[in-house]
Amino acid sequence: MRFLTADYLFPLYIAPIKEGVLQISNDGQVVAIFKNRREAPKDKLEIFDGILCPGFVNAHCHLELSHLKGNAEKGKGFLEFSKTIRLRDNYTDTAKKNAIEKAEKEMINNGIVAVGDICNTSDTLEQKQKENLKYYNFIETFGVDLNRVDVVFNLAIELRNEFRACGQKTSIVPHAPYSVPPLLLQKINNAFDGNDELLTIHMQETKEENLLFENKKGAFFDWLNAMNANSSIWGNRNKSTDILQELAGKKLLLVHNTFTKKEDITGNYYCTCPRANLYIENDLPDYSIFDVDKLCVGTDSLASNNSLSILDELLIIQNNSHFDLNTLLKIACKNGAQALGFDQLGAFGKGKIPGVNLIKNLNGLKVTADCFIQVI
Repeated sequence: MRFLTADYLFPLYIAPIKEGVLQISNDGQVVAIFKNRREAPKDKLEIFDGILCPGFVNAHCHLELSHLKGNAEKGKGFLEFSKTIRLRDNYTDTAKKNAIEKAEKEMINNGIVAVGDICNTSDTLEQKQKENLKYYNFIETFGVDLNRVDVVFNLAIELRNEFRACGQKTSIVPHAPYSVPPLLLQKINNAFDGNDELLTIHMQETKEENLLFENKKGAFFDWLNAMNANSSIWGNRNKSTDILQELAGKKLLLVHNTFTKKEDITGNYYCTCPRANLYIENDLPDYSIFDVDKLCVGTDSLASNNSLSILDELLIIQNNSHFDLNTLLKIACKNGAQALGFDQLGAFGKGKIPGVNLIKNLNGLKVTADCFIQVI
């Protein structure tokens, strides 16, 4: 049994507690919270400088792209970035495997306990079976040519079944509104079964995406036509968000939302990946438009980021919003756990096993560039 205390304790289901004490069992299960140190056994108190919060949830990642770190030039936009992703197979299996293992270790060291991970291959499956972290695996579909819809979908089914056979939480999901015609989306909807909890989709990541749907022209329009994309993708969708009507009734996590406007916001979960947004588009969302009870945070991939650190993401969000530390930590822990359906994570509620992070080098209750995580 351990009794942990620091300058502040952030349970995330109640207000922060100055010098609060967290009692956890030897296997990390929350036993109790004490509102001051006098209530806990003095000889068993472990006192830390900094603040204590639950383990972080990385709501959006592409772990299988870890070997592409440093390949993409920054600030060139999505279409240039996508050329880097096409290089993913120009590496040995050993290089991919080593990069995946290293990236997962980086996430663990940065206090991450669960990940919403996009998968186009089974490259990460061997590492995930070690159960170092909890994963919700999203098998991503991209199929703009109607002649290949069945091929794309059947491959997704095979991959989903492979992950599920290994005990992994897994769903088939659309990549983005511009890359999934209604026919493929209908198949994804029909494949949603009793093991599925959540769908995720990249949403309004670029200005060109909005231009495609709203004006039927632009760089995305030309790019898709060059790939023989079926016009049903944009023909009956006048906004990116129109695709949500085709996914009605499903629990959704919308990712990036860099160019989302206030009138686009729905009751779904949203995930921001600020460092990746800056890396690719050199732009950020307007954080004032989001419901802070439905906003999550992700790192995206090492192809579009220099690190897999939720704390680094929080610094960017803090510096571009009016969110206080408790709100930032809810975004980093509680909301992501709720979105991904990891009920044992995200808050210091009794009986949960959320992991414990110590954040050091805060400036009062502000995140700084000098902050770092110590996993307790």
